[in-house]
Order: sequence, then structure tokens, then C-alpha cells
Amino acid sequence: MMPFSLKLPGSTSNLGPGFDVLGLSLGIYNRVTVEEAADGVTRVCVEGEGRHRLPSDESNLFVQAASKAAERIGKQLPPVHIKAENAIPLERGLGSSSTAIAGGILAANRLLGERLGSDDILQLAAEIEGHPDNVAPCILGGLTVTSMDESGHVVFVRALAPDGLQAIVAIPDFEIKTEDARNALPDRVTHKDAVYNVGNACLVTAALLTGNLDVLSEAMEDRLHQPYRSDLIPGYHEVRAAAREAGALNVSISGAGPTLFALATSEGDRIAEAMVAAWLLHGVSATPRVLPIDTTGAVFE
Repeated sequence: MMPFSLKLPGSTSNLGPGFDVLGLSLGIYNRVTVEEAADGVTRVCVEGEGRHRLPSDESNLFVQAASKAAERIGKQLPPVHIKAENAIPLERGLGSSSTAIAGGILAANRLLGERLGSDDILQLAAEIEGHPDNVAPCILGGLTVTSMDESGHVVFVRALAPDGLQAIVAIPDFEIKTEDARNALPDRVTHKDAVYNVGNACLVTAALLTGNLDVLSEAMEDRLHQPYRSDLIPGYHEVRAAAREAGALNVSISGAGPTLFALATSEGDRIAEAMVAAWLLHGVSATPRVLPIDTTGAVFE
């Protein structure tokens, strides 16, 4: 069974109003190669993003997820050497932790005889991550709509976004920990704001399924998380305005942030440049990327 490699896409979640529900798989990838550990010791070698930060031993999230999968299967994970080539920045709202979780589960399942089905893999990934909005698009590709019932079971629909849709991300040179982004949210919201978000989340989903993208100009607006998290992101309003003026359909915080994410059908480079320039006015350096929508999800190479 070894060696083998995995390609794992990054993702953006929420898409504005679809808080903890909507996810989109992006054409930016972490790649992992797994091979037998001849010395009997599990090790992780990280290149690229996180090279000097991510652990190289069994405390690495990839190995922890693989161990959880082995436990679910009822077998012991064999010692392996793992080489990770990471292109997805850490703690920027682009699903880097989801790639480690999904990759670990998929690798363990391959090593131990493919005992877990696709639903089992998604369920376990959501349990480890705590929510399914990033792990679902990483595993499945495309657009995902997810929910968890009272027992914690993940219910999902996966679809393909319209052809020609571009995701433009501006990745700033600072981080926001997910815990801090969560702590910025209020404990309660008004019924009016909840209804507003339900309507807009439905509109975003319908727009991406039907190709009626013009409605995104209003539909991607949000009242549940972005107004509260925007204070953590210097230049938030100016970057959004610059992107829309340059041709973006709309702009949102990618996941918990601080990356800002725009959807467009053209002018991707122009939009990216406008976002970076607006951020520079606030003393923030940012890396622009114009990304396709990934349609395959995690795959063995």
C-alpha cells in the first residue's frame, strides 16, 4: 500500500452569510506523501507553510487524525514517514487544519484496508475539527452545504459551482486565531438579523447552483459574524470596497479570517491588485492569489 501521495485542497467557509454552513473548495493545495517507516518511528517532515512551526512527531494534527481513524477502524496505525508540502498558510481562514485532518483520516483508511466509507470519513473529520464547513469541501470538492443534527451527525449536499467562477484571496501578513475570532461573536443575535442571514444564505446557495450570480452583490452580506470580526482586521472596509470597485461580485471574510475572499467571473488580477493596494494603505502586506474552484476534493496521486 505504500508509498502513496495525497493532494488536499484548501477551502473557504461561510461565503458571507452561510456561517458554519457553506463551504467552497479552492485550487490551492497541500500535498502529503506517506511511506513505511523503516526505523519504526513515525515522523513528519514539513516543507513550505508551517515548516518551522508544525510538529514533526506524533503530536502533528495529521498523525492525530490518522490515529483517530485507526481507532475508529479498530486497528493500530503502523509507523510511517510523512512528507508534507504545504502551500496553504496557517491560521489565515483557508482550511489548513482541515487538510491535515482529512489527509490523516484518508491515509489511515488507505493503510488499514479502506474500512471507512465516504460518509464515515466526513463524519470523523467533522468530529475532530468540531464543525464540517471546511472539512467537507476539502474532502468532497466543489460547493458544500452542511449541517449537524442534534446527535452530531453531518448532513450535507455537494454541488459544483458555475464554470468560470474565480476565487480571489488576499492573504495578509498577520494571523487571527480561530478562538479569538469565535470570542468576538456575541452570545445572542436578534430575530431580525437571524432571518436576514437565513435569507441571504439561501440566496447565495441558489445563485451558485443556478448561475444567477448577480444576486451575490447583495446576498453575500452578513449580520452574524462579519460585523464583529471586522474589528480584528485593519482596513477591512477599505479592502472590500476596493475589490468591489475593481469588479468583484462581493467580498467576505474567509472562514475565521483574516484572509479576505472575493468572487468574480473576470478581472481576477485587477481585483487582487486592488485588495493588496488598499491593505498597504493600512500598513498591511498581503499576498494575492486568483484561484479556480476545485472540483475534485482530496485525491490520491
